[in-house]
Amino acid sequence: MKFQELKIEKNILKALEEAGYEQPTPIQQKAIPPVLDGHDLMGCAQTGTGKTCAFSVPIIQRLCAQGETGAVRALILTPTRELALQIYENVCQYARYTRCTAAVVFGGVSQVPQVEALQRGADILIATPGRLWDLMGQKLVSLDKVECFVLDEADRMLDMGFFPDVKRIIKYLPEERQTLLFSATIPQEIASLANRLLKNPARISITPSAKPVEKIEQKVYLVEKAEKRELLTEVIRQSNVHQTLVFTRTKHGADRVARDLNRAGIKSKAIHGDKSQNQRQTALADFKACKIAVLVATDIAARGIDITELPLVINFELPNIPETYVHRIGRTGRAGQEGTAVSFCDRSERPYLADIEKLIGKKIPVAGEIPHEEKPAASAERESGQRKTTNTRTRRKLVSENAPAEAVAAEAEREKAEKQKARKAAPAKRAPRREKAAELQLEQRAKAAAPRARRTAAASVSRGRGRRNDPYARFEKNEPRVDAHTPSRAYALSAEAAERIRKKVEAALSARGQKAEKSPAAQPQEKKSATARRHSPRRRSGK
Repeated sequence: MKFQELKIEKNILKALEEAGYEQPTPIQQKAIPPVLDGHDLMGCAQTGTGKTCAFSVPIIQRLCAQGETGAVRALILTPTRELALQIYENVCQYARYTRCTAAVVFGGVSQVPQVEALQRGADILIATPGRLWDLMGQKLVSLDKVECFVLDEADRMLDMGFFPDVKRIIKYLPEERQTLLFSATIPQEIASLANRLLKNPARISITPSAKPVEKIEQKVYLVEKAEKRELLTEVIRQSNVHQTLVFTRTKHGADRVARDLNRAGIKSKAIHGDKSQNQRQTALADFKACKIAVLVATDIAARGIDITELPLVINFELPNIPETYVHRIGRTGRAGQEGTAVSFCDRSERPYLADIEKLIGKKIPVAGEIPHEEKPAASAERESGQRKTTNTRTRRKLVSENAPAEAVAAEAEREKAEKQKARKAAPAKRAPRREKAAELQLEQRAKAAAPRARRTAAASVSRGRGRRNDPYARFEKNEPRVDAHTPSRAYALSAEAAERIRKKVEAALSARGQKAEKSPAAQPQEKKSATARRHSPRRRSGK
């Protein structure tokens, strides 16, 4: 089938041809005709199947046929900033030869240029729920002229907690409108919302819910957590591809992986919710332009990011939600192309792997298993015949992982018997151990006593380099000494020392008095003082 058979006007066909669209995908074949006819639509299709074109092209064509009004006539809600920006770029590409205009609003950046774009006029508004609700509260956006409402990635909206904002926004939309709802999965909440929003909708389901594209080659490495970093570097180098998308569960983990890859000589950048919008756009643009080889992302980039011919996706950490795995690996193998998805799974993630395999309905092939190797020292100790001890907790863990229930019970009984035996033998062994410890302590004190005495004597005689002086050197031989670290911090003096200090003080006072008498300025000062006393107010007011 060709796009011409879908009754698309020639200006849009020209834009699609320039964008490289040759044949419509299954969802485009089934969605475009009913949307052109004005019907509501419920679309269930996995990511990367061409949903954006499926709803954008018929909306553009319908708006162009109705003429210009200068108000927002179509609203497209998306869960993430990156997806909103991507849909905006696609809409601008499809409508480049028409009079239809578009604007995009999302958080994380200044709202000033977004408001200016709305004031210039936009027929199609692509928005994230948070920023749109904020602008509506400021009376900067009006939705009373909306004729078509698109809720894209509805299940992702639910996962990210945007449903309250979505429901508030829907209340401001006209009752008479066309509603299109797209979701990769249809949980109960999405089904309930669809029943309230849609009126006699056309239902489209291209593939079973949350099933990965068959052309994606999937494989998993069973490794220990500490070995993932080295394995990641080796897999990227051996794959020899120009682009690799790596997923982690946490923002801190994404930054750490990107930092380790850069240290290993592989240019990388991280993208997650703590990055500013400009940083995220720059990282994504550099990755698309192949300026960096690896983009490390959290699940914020798991849906809707369309990277042309992405050859490799690596799950550095498996997601705890099985559906998220499907959306992650859906970044490769888009539009019918082939791709590879590699996952690293440690012991703690084995339950996640089981849930993922249950969801997709098949076992993921194991590409390699790197068991936890023992340290060389432990192996050498065992080979030399020495006894290797294992604590109770480690032994119990090994038994519980590798033995049946009967063996676990037997091990527990054996440990109980050993503890009871140890308690009985403890009193007999306790006394000899204490005596031996006391003797050893006395020997150590005797050895340390002689060097300490020699160091104390030498410190009072010699002032060697780097040694402290004797703290009692300032005292005379027979003076009593009081430690300076007592609370009073005072030193006691002998009678001879006190008499010596008293004589020195008297001599100093006598010398100062003799010096004052011989001074020539002493006499005028004395006369002046007498005159001042004679004319003082006290004397005049007296007798």
